[in-house]
Amino acid sequence: MTTKMLLSAFLSLSLLSLFNPGYAQRPSTSAQTPSRVVEDGGTGPFDAIMLTETTLPTHTVFRPKDLSAFGKKNKLPIIAWGNGACANSPWEHVNFLSEISSYGFLVVAIGPMPQEGEKGTGKSTSSQLLDAIDWAVTQNKDKKSPYYNKIDITKVAVSGMSCGGLQTLEVASDPRVSTVVVYNSGIFSTPGNGRSGMPNLTKENLRKIHSPTLYMLGGEKDIAYANGLDDYERINHVPVFMANMDVGHAGTYSQPHGGEFAKVATAWYQWQLKGDRTASRLFTGEPAGLSKNPNWRVEKKNMP
Repeated sequence: MTTKMLLSAFLSLSLLSLFNPGYAQRPSTSAQTPSRVVEDGGTGPFDAIMLTETTLPTHTVFRPKDLSAFGKKNKLPIIAWGNGACANSPWEHVNFLSEISSYGFLVVAIGPMPQEGEKGTGKSTSSQLLDAIDWAVTQNKDKKSPYYNKIDITKVAVSGMSCGGLQTLEVASDPRVSTVVVYNSGIFSTPGNGRSGMPNLTKENLRKIHSPTLYMLGGEKDIAYANGLDDYERINHVPVFMANMDVGHAGTYSQPHGGEFAKVATAWYQWQLKGDRTASRLFTGEPAGLSKNPNWRVEKKNMP
């Protein structure tokens, strides 16, 4: 190629960048990893994978890598996840979500898949939790989808941490929801607590919950402790369980395999979404099985 041709090509690219600023900043798609294994894929019976699905690039999917074990007699329940700070990325929770999915769950988290070491940017909305459910339902009936007839669309959890917990409570009234899990969160006495971007819920929203509900808090050091405890005290029309571990607002999500929070959360999902009686023992009985674990303080209402 001659010097004149090289100069011409350079000028063309420069002009393209000038008139289309996004062009120069657009990352190369070849540099983006479409999937990866978090830690060792989890401790459950199904090695988990985190991936981007081209049919839902706005979310991150965590699920068993090998889907051949799932079908008519063994389907994947749905868990829709909202992030702390209403962030548009699950980067803080990948260990936790990968661990849960390794027990045979389809976890669909708000936000594009974070690359290794990437924290992600932007804010999310509560409606993205419903987008996750809608996508899973569509995939289950699409004969061209790898998820065809492998998803249990009758077993759906909405879950989220902190601001994501408020997003969870905002959509908890959806009739498809089988269970609600609120992590390190609770509704403010002042709607939204005066903060932009946070769901402006009132305590009246709690009346719209129609399914068994679990609150997991980080003890009195958790900034959401008072709000979450107040929610629990107000919920009297559905089964509700409160679990407190003195770890503060950050929980144990980033610990290996999601730490203690993942163990309790997985047992709840196994019980509520798969009917696992062994897992239910953590939450049933007098006292509940989890109360025997010195890490936790528990309360419950309207539960066996």
